Amino acid sequence: MLKIIKTDFEFADERGKLVQLIHGGYRQINVITSKKGVVRGGHYHKRNEEAFYIVSGELEVDVNGETSHFETGAFFGIEANDMHSFRFLADTVLVSMYSDGVELTDGTKDIYSE
Repeated sequence: MLKIIKTDFEFADERGKLVQLIHGGYRQINVITSKKGVVRGGHYHKRNEEAFYIVSGELEVDVNGETSHFETGAFFGIEANDMHSFRFLADTVLVSMYSDGVELTDGTKDIYSE
């Protein structure tokens, strides 16, 4: 299930802006850049809940056959066992967070496309 997430804290003044996404709950954090027209994903995770924050850009997310549209500043999550894909509508930078981490301690990866 796709869920919209609120940031923990935001502050802006004449110098710029600070956005605190979270202060706990995730063990792996990545920064992803994708070009316009790229499709990524087509998989699910059995152990990981994920959260994504769009730093810049625009994309469509398909979760279990339902499509949602997101742009710069959006923050959303995907639960474990939910099949998901991303179609990038513009060059995009996003932060991805995983509750356990994709690379598991036994050397396997929590990524499934079956």
